[in-house]
Amino acid sequence: MRRKLVLASLVLCLLGLAAEAQDKVTIRFGHFPNITHAQGVIAHARTRQGKGWFEQRLGPNVEIQWFTYNAGPSAMEAVFAGSLDLTYVGQGPALNAHFKSNGEEIRVISGAANGGAALVLKDNSPVKTAADFQGKKIATPQLGNTQDISCRAWLKGQGFKVTQTGGDVTIIPTANPDQLALLQKGAVDAVWTVEPWVTRLERQAKARVFLEEKDVITTWLVSSAKFLNTKRETARKVAAANAELTDWINSNPAEAQQLLIAELKEETKADFAPDAVAEAWKRIKFTTDVPQTLLTKAMQDGRDAGFYKGNTDTSRLLVTP
Repeated sequence: MRRKLVLASLVLCLLGLAAEAQDKVTIRFGHFPNITHAQGVIAHARTRQGKGWFEQRLGPNVEIQWFTYNAGPSAMEAVFAGSLDLTYVGQGPALNAHFKSNGEEIRVISGAANGGAALVLKDNSPVKTAADFQGKKIATPQLGNTQDISCRAWLKGQGFKVTQTGGDVTIIPTANPDQLALLQKGAVDAVWTVEPWVTRLERQAKARVFLEEKDVITTWLVSSAKFLNTKRETARKVAAANAELTDWINSNPAEAQQLLIAELKEETKADFAPDAVAEAWKRIKFTTDVPQTLLTKAMQDGRDAGFYKGNTDTSRLLVTP
């Protein structure tokens, strides 16, 4: 009789474990190795340490799998392919993906960061005014990413004709870690990028900031439409955890920067000096707000850069889970 009870208890235990395993939720989460993606970088660091920020707030059955991308278009492709549920991403790629899907894909569930982007030149560059960019080469992180769109829109506003393959000024999509070498050897005349790469170029290539973008949405937290529709309560908890993390970052900048520096080294194999990160930090505003004025500016930049055409309805873009 006792043996039967033991066996019965074992069976119930195994059934319980099986049920628990079935309830496991795996969230595929993306971010870029940038300071403007501090929430993602720091949360990734916490996961690596076994002290996951999102995991602790979403429950024991949630597993976060982190994926890193150089720039937004790659992350949006991953969402379209069904291999990414959530990601920190710039406004440009998010809007472009939303419009390409006729509003069926990409939902912004929170803001993350504004500012932190700039157009930089070598200190000895002959460029003094906007007109001097005629015939020059500018590197941006990726075709269609936020800085790429900002660059193209700004150049158009200065009267230049810019195409995807040339024009009055040539835009060369270049991964952030590779921009330093190109600027140092003169393969490009300028770089339009985002922190920590702006400060890195200032320090290692003796670059100077020609134009700083302060009033621009640099990073959003977006969800795939499927994830939001099927796991809305989880998405709500993610947005709440992101807001809590944003508050923590603003209240604990020194500790946040330490975690960020360690994680950036893991992801990029590059060292970032603490004082350089602290300097870059000043250019960024970490916020969950999504100001309508900045969204309107983002829309106009995308149109000016030639990326947003046809239906550009954003009525389904912003969602509060």
